[in-house]
Amino acid sequence: MTYYDLGAYSRRITTKSAEAQTWFDRGLNWVYGFNHAEAIKCFGEALKHDPDCAMAHWGISYAAGPNYNLPWHLYDPQGKAQALAAAYDAMKAALAVADRATPAEQALIKALPARYPQRTPIEDQGDWNKAFTREMRQVFGRFPDDLDVACVFADAIMNETPWQMWDLETGGVAKDAGTKEAVGLLEGLFADRPAAWDHPGLLHLYVHLMEMSPFPQRALKAGDRLRELMPGSGHLIHMPTHIDVLCGNYRDVVVYNQKAVEVDREYLKREGPFNVYSLYRTHNHHFVIYGAMFLGQFEPAIKAAQELIDTTPEELLRVPSPPMADFIEGYLPMKQHVLVRFGKWREIIAQELPKDRDLYCCTTAMMLYAKGLAHSVLGEITEAEKIRAAFREARARVPDTRRVHNNKVVDLLAIAAEMLDGELEYRRGKFDVGFGHLRRSVALEDALPYDEPWGWMQPARHALGALLLEQGRLAEAEAVYRADLGFDKTISRACWHPDNVWSLHGLHECLTRRGETLEAPLIKARLDLAQARADVPVRASCLCRREAA
Repeated sequence: MTYYDLGAYSRRITTKSAEAQTWFDRGLNWVYGFNHAEAIKCFGEALKHDPDCAMAHWGISYAAGPNYNLPWHLYDPQGKAQALAAAYDAMKAALAVADRATPAEQALIKALPARYPQRTPIEDQGDWNKAFTREMRQVFGRFPDDLDVACVFADAIMNETPWQMWDLETGGVAKDAGTKEAVGLLEGLFADRPAAWDHPGLLHLYVHLMEMSPFPQRALKAGDRLRELMPGSGHLIHMPTHIDVLCGNYRDVVVYNQKAVEVDREYLKREGPFNVYSLYRTHNHHFVIYGAMFLGQFEPAIKAAQELIDTTPEELLRVPSPPMADFIEGYLPMKQHVLVRFGKWREIIAQELPKDRDLYCCTTAMMLYAKGLAHSVLGEITEAEKIRAAFREARARVPDTRRVHNNKVVDLLAIAAEMLDGELEYRRGKFDVGFGHLRRSVALEDALPYDEPWGWMQPARHALGALLLEQGRLAEAEAVYRADLGFDKTISRACWHPDNVWSLHGLHECLTRRGETLEAPLIKARLDLAQARADVPVRASCLCRREAA
């Protein structure tokens, strides 16, 4: 069986073994593709061919530590202790043979004690992260032409404040973040070093660095290049879509995440589901769903949602360390978001709840939310009230540890609670009360910690705008749609959904109903392009609007 195609990137290391070199390169590319467990296996294979290969020991030590998606504070105690012990022991092994390495290799190895000053964990490793950044800044100063040194340095900067490089509210640099230094470093390399455009690690980090910025489009070219470099890494095929979705390129979001899912299927076939990479597989399905929903494409959305469920065995969720239920179960209710988005009300109501409602607590709560919403839309108020009570009980049973990546499920369910209350009060004829709840759901959604895609899949503004239109409140609805599309710049750049078919439809309806003739044709042209790819008729921004039901 041929090995995964990880592309051509190679770093020549000190070894006389061609096999050790090959396995090291595989490990390094897996590190750059954020499959750290697979990287460690490759570095271990390199050591079988050259037990004194200092850089293979370095690779194990580096890969076993924290990363942008799994910083120290997200480890469970057992997992942290195991990771730190593995990293520390490999560091000691690397230091023991470092005298045989090149000066740059020695510098990389000798920086590791700042990252792992001891074998036993402490509660907060923030000072360790800062110390490692200081060490790597010095290493980069000595070897400014070494792209791997630059990559490890950039990674160190970003790991001090992962997913907090920018202040979403102001658009500026987040407090205590080394964003300015990281941007200058990476953009300087891309400007001055053509080889940087062939470096998967640098390109990957730049996409992450810029996605929260006020100008994510600056990473479009980096993403276009990145998706070509490692055909066997589903994560890197997917990664550029973090930028695509922010720029309204929803077709690319669907297509390239489908390609990533196809690559992931091969990995799943070979390696099975019981590994951390299952979280990355889940993430790619999540992205297909998200992009397809913005395109108005039910079929790819529901297919991805079902495959996500089908490839997540219950046994995986029962793994205690890392606590896989905390990391993955929150993704399983994505199917409910799809069914709500496309107004499958009777299908929602007919669903059976999970048998194990503790293990599948997020799924249970979201299914009850969807059922309550469905009954409300259909005018079945008494049944909706009963379901809402059950939803509230289920919501209370969801632990604070359950996540959809950066979003806590309890925060997502707070949005659901306001949405359900808003829909129910609206259907009772208490329109202002209902709109109050819906506006609170919008505020809660806007306040979520940055994630891509968001854990809340259908923007709350789409429901608010649709029901405002249903009541003829055109000016209010128009403001809602302009914000969602990013036209008026009243909300964080990360909360814009450029050129999505749902808000374009809503805005165009607002304009035509008030007799506007200058902007309406321009919006209609964009709407026609967006509708051309939808596989369902788009008649309102949310199918909770009865005129569209």
